[in-house]
Amino acid sequence: GSGGLSIGQAGEFDYSGSQAIKALHEENIQTVLINPNIATVQTSKGMADKVYFLPLVPEYVEQVIRAERPGGVLLTFGGQT
Repeated sequence: GSGGLSIGQAGEFDYSGSQAIKALHEENIQTVLINPNIATVQTSKGMADKVYFLPLVPEYVEQVIRAERPGGVLLTFGGQT
């Protein structure tokens, strides 16, 4: 990958993800978030409809998809390219 986030990048990543959740809510789309980092705006109470604090590895993502049966999956917002 492109390496870890540097100082100043993590906030933009968190902001873009939280704005995506807000936009989905404005369209009355329920959101399920998988994020291993509890120290983000995205994982704050009242943001996503459901939050899973799990590592982003196939086994856990597959379990959440089986349990939640989403109509779609949005993979990422923000971050590094």
